[in-house]
Amino acid sequence: MSFSDSDNSSHGGEYKTLRHVSRDRLLYEMLQTPKSGDSRSSWKVLIMDKVTLKVMSNSCKMSDITDQGVSLVEDLYRRRQPLTSMDAIYFIQPSKENVVLFLSDMSGREPLYRKAYVYFSAPISKDLIARIKRDTSVLPRIGALREMNLEYVTIDNQGFITDHERALEELFGDDAENSRKSDACLNVMATRIATVFASLKEFPFVRYRAVNLDGDTMTTVRDLVPTKLAAAVWNCITTYKSSVPNFPQTETCELLIVDRSVDQIAPIIHEWTYDAMCHDLLNLDGNKYVYEVPRKSGGPPEKKEVLLEDHDPIWLELRHTHIAEASERLHDKMTNFVSKNKAAQLQQRNGSELSTHDLQKMVQALPQYSEQMEKLSIHVEIAGKLNKIIRDMDLRELGQLEQDLVFGDAGTKEVMNFLRTKQDVMNENKLRLMMIYASIFPENFEDDKASQLMQLAKLPHADTKAVKNMKLIAGSDTGKTSKGAFSLKFDSAKSKHKLRKDRSGEEKTWALFRFYPMIEELIEKLSKGELPKDEYQCMNNPSPSSNGNQMNNSGGSHGPHSMRSRRTATWAKSGSSDDGYSSDSVSRNSKKMGQRIFVFIIGGATRSELRVCHKLTAKLGREVVLGTTSIDDPPQYITKLKLLSEKELLN
Repeated sequence: MSFSDSDNSSHGGEYKTLRHVSRDRLLYEMLQTPKSGDSRSSWKVLIMDKVTLKVMSNSCKMSDITDQGVSLVEDLYRRRQPLTSMDAIYFIQPSKENVVLFLSDMSGREPLYRKAYVYFSAPISKDLIARIKRDTSVLPRIGALREMNLEYVTIDNQGFITDHERALEELFGDDAENSRKSDACLNVMATRIATVFASLKEFPFVRYRAVNLDGDTMTTVRDLVPTKLAAAVWNCITTYKSSVPNFPQTETCELLIVDRSVDQIAPIIHEWTYDAMCHDLLNLDGNKYVYEVPRKSGGPPEKKEVLLEDHDPIWLELRHTHIAEASERLHDKMTNFVSKNKAAQLQQRNGSELSTHDLQKMVQALPQYSEQMEKLSIHVEIAGKLNKIIRDMDLRELGQLEQDLVFGDAGTKEVMNFLRTKQDVMNENKLRLMMIYASIFPENFEDDKASQLMQLAKLPHADTKAVKNMKLIAGSDTGKTSKGAFSLKFDSAKSKHKLRKDRSGEEKTWALFRFYPMIEELIEKLSKGELPKDEYQCMNNPSPSSNGNQMNNSGGSHGPHSMRSRRTATWAKSGSSDDGYSSDSVSRNSKKMGQRIFVFIIGGATRSELRVCHKLTAKLGREVVLGTTSIDDPPQYITKLKLLSEKELLN
């Protein structure tokens, strides 16, 4: 029996992304039968709990698992049939309940399986190890007992979540003062974050957004969340230094921990990329898109599903592009296919230019219509739906106002005029506009001013709660106000970051593509060693020359800023894309990759923030990995924000 962690190192050799490393560890360290020195049966059962199943399914395909000799995947918590001729691989969390169930499976005269190979997703306590060793009937049947230290869910080559969907509510809501509940949430979160570094064999500088202790502002438990998480992550990682073989003893990368207060606009503003619009405007089930295909025999159309994921090359190419550019590229792809096919050319009407819809129908009718062209046709359909929704909801005008507010080109007058003249705008879109306005002009949401604004917007009481609850995220003084009063008196040290300036050095591109999340500037400052030392402190307490990144305290009282030149752009008129990256930016730059940068956002992250990590990976020559409690689209985030004061909503 062995009790050790993987000795695989990510340093040296071929550069691998987080998802690649995770997949390799699961398949080759845990599932693969060694060629010698192991008595495992050729076919085996894989047993997981709810969390590890999610970890596995987001890193590996079912075909990957079966290729390693797994013939059956089982749920630890379901009653299972004995398979005494087969070995079992247990990939489970190190909880008391899981250990009890495992011992029940393998104890007594008739165990469920021939031999058990047990892999824990995180460090297991000494008490539970002792409990396993005390069961003398089970001990000889254990082929391996190891800590995999892999309890995060990959959502992208450069992104992971700790799967805390209720983190916003538990850490920032009405019940946030319940220290036992919030501490438990943070401890599990820290353990899962730390397993990322155990997998990659990285030892980070742990930086975090610090509490403002100037004495003028009351510090709340919500303000302390990044500090507490940083301390918990640091404790886990320092333990790994002595317990994980080949774990680095000196810092190899950067980790920055922030919460949602760093940018309350990114989760609610309309993001105009193909990926973000699909998840914002279409009724997707996760990444699943349902579409209809006409039956050849007639009758009602057949419903089919497609996953908008990395294995789809068209999705991979277009997901971070502007919706208008994605539409143009899809039209070009269809046109290119038709131009190379004589049968298609014969169907053209008098040589006139065909619309994308005409091209789609034509391609579907061709005899050599393939799986690749089917996917292209699906994306044409999706882009067409998105463009129709944009037109029907008049989102361009709303999107322009949102971005003008963010960049200081619009204010109260423009918002009031929009609300008076656009009576048919959906409540959700009016709410998002009001939340952006409140984030930039919180002083206009105090007492009677707020009531007047809400009346003008004609928003129901439940929607106004989302605007009010922004103050809980901002870390304001949440003391009781008079009955019916409405106050958004944000912490001034945080509210001053709200206005953004246009990015310099970026060529003009599509309209409504000015917006960028604040983490873009934070990551660039971190890479240059220019994060203000008083605002972003370090658990490692590094010397000024540590890691070659000199911490610059000059201008420490100022928020992220830059001298930005205005970008001129018009809708649907393209110039050169300013992204300078693609989704495979890591593999294209792997030979010259510098040290990794990790950013963890407590309370959920957005697709725009994930996009920025890909963009900066190419720009900085350093893999930028985004971690968060969950990936939220605007409707999800707004629902979570309302739940911060669920008790008041229920009264």
